[in-house]
Amino acid sequence: MLTIDVLTLFPELISTPLSQSIMGRAADKGIIDVRAHQLRDWAHDKHHRTDDYLCGGGQGMLMKCEPIFEAIEELRRENTKVILMTPQGRVFSQPVAEELAAPCVDGGDAHYIFLCGHYEGVDQRVIDTLVDMELSIGDYILTNGAIAAVVVIDAIARLLPGALGDARSSEEESFANGLLEAPAYTKPNVFRGMAVPEVFLSGNHKAMAEWKLEHSLERTKTNRPDLYAAWAAAHPEYFSPKKKKKRTPLTHYKPRPDKMETEHKE
Repeated sequence: MLTIDVLTLFPELISTPLSQSIMGRAADKGIIDVRAHQLRDWAHDKHHRTDDYLCGGGQGMLMKCEPIFEAIEELRRENTKVILMTPQGRVFSQPVAEELAAPCVDGGDAHYIFLCGHYEGVDQRVIDTLVDMELSIGDYILTNGAIAAVVVIDAIARLLPGALGDARSSEEESFANGLLEAPAYTKPNVFRGMAVPEVFLSGNHKAMAEWKLEHSLERTKTNRPDLYAAWAAAHPEYFSPKKKKKRTPLTHYKPRPDKMETEHKE
């Protein structure tokens, strides 16, 4: 099981979204256990303060050592990893999610304590002494780290066996193979004159796989050229002369009049 304790000033920002949908069902199945803690519970002054002015002056407030040390020392286990959500951290990505999910994928256990930064961050002594990993979800600033923690926890939990209805779902999503996911379609086969590409109606799974890879590459090249360049460098064989063929455009499928009429009747 994956057990996660979250230390934050806004525990409702953790408990509410992670009790819904896939995360809620994963908790009900005993796949993941997320507990949000109010950091003020470990503050001992009458106002339960968790922040103070910066030493040496400066704008804003900084989260204090004392409550954080006491909370982590109380919650920590032998196998615990403490993760600080901070804009200064390692940028979170699908490989990082897989790294954090890995101990539980084969039936093992893991325990993470997520420390959610607020204000101007946390006292450096917390980072130097207690934190095992610093994570950021992107190059922008949020109101508090609890929002970022929800993103990371969701991404990790959905990789755990049994969290999704179909185990293949996480394998076929964007970033699973280093590329963005290919376009997808559902019924009706023709909607307002726009038809599903014919390859999806052919029953030819090899052709469908080739189409998906081709258009996954096209989408990645347009939207994420950095990912495209990395994938191309790792797969030079795909671009060899033997592989080159006429590209199948996204809108190539033109239904026969009798087929279109049938679809509309449905």
